[in-house]
Amino acid sequence: MKVNTQSVNFNADPKLITFIQKRMDKLEQYYDKVIKSDVYLKVENTSGKENKIFEARVSVPGDSFVVKKQCKTFEEGTDVAVASLERQLKKRKDKLRA
Repeated sequence: MKVNTQSVNFNADPKLITFIQKRMDKLEQYYDKVIKSDVYLKVENTSGKENKIFEARVSVPGDSFVVKKQCKTFEEGTDVAVASLERQLKKRKDKLRA
């Protein structure tokens, strides 16, 4: 699956980008008609520790799913967002079967 990763106001580490690519590729196990996904990484200028925002948009035929998570690290945000997307894709697949 093609994953477009954009980091806003900072340069993302290549290790982070490959980590995100691996996690997003696992979504195809749950729904094989995923067209593409766009990932946006943002850092907020706040004094709190949870200042990293992970936003993902996954496009499937006729619909798209958007998940936005705010966490301490981008890796944590990726894991939480992918888990949420897995549930949404499973739900959509079950709906199409019925």
